[in-house]
Amino acid sequence: MFDFAVFGSVFVTLFVIMDPPGIIPIFLALSSGRPVKVQRRMAFQATLVAFGVIALFGVLGRQILDYLHVSIPALMVAGGLLLLLVALDLLTGRGDEPKQTKDVNAALVPLGMPLLAGPGAIVSVILAVQHADGVAGQLSVWSAIAVLHLVLWLVMRYSLLIIRVIKDGGVVLVTRLSGMLLSAIAVQQIANGVTQFIQGNG
Repeated sequence: MFDFAVFGSVFVTLFVIMDPPGIIPIFLALSSGRPVKVQRRMAFQATLVAFGVIALFGVLGRQILDYLHVSIPALMVAGGLLLLLVALDLLTGRGDEPKQTKDVNAALVPLGMPLLAGPGAIVSVILAVQHADGVAGQLSVWSAIAVLHLVLWLVMRYSLLIIRVIKDGGVVLVTRLSGMLLSAIAVQQIANGVTQFIQGNG
């Protein structure tokens, strides 16, 4: 009734794409300076948003993209541009946006989407759901998605202990490094999207 091969394949694929360990420095940078309760809520909200987006596209992804006439490369470029804006914000220092709004925004964008629920994860889930055979296949795919998001939440939730160790100076360093890392990811994603768009229309 349960296909462990499908479960393992989907879980490993999404783990590599969504990269739970790699989200730690970015999450620390975006959640620094906030009360512990708010940081924990941000970890939960980001995971919930990512799961919601992934689930939505898993069920209706192909229909949504076809209806809106949006290609996968266009989705990649859009996500890359959004990440680039966030990266520049981290590198130059955040503005005077109201704190409560920043708390909400950081959990939804870029943590929830497009960092966790990015184009790569969305496309992988769409394909996995489409290729799953019967109830056993679907159960295996959705179980893998659920377990991975549990891992993501645990990683972000307990990465907050790192903040207590590195203190404010370390957080500033992590923020700048995260901005550099995120800008590189964004540029690569934009380049991949443009390349695929050109190849698809060539």
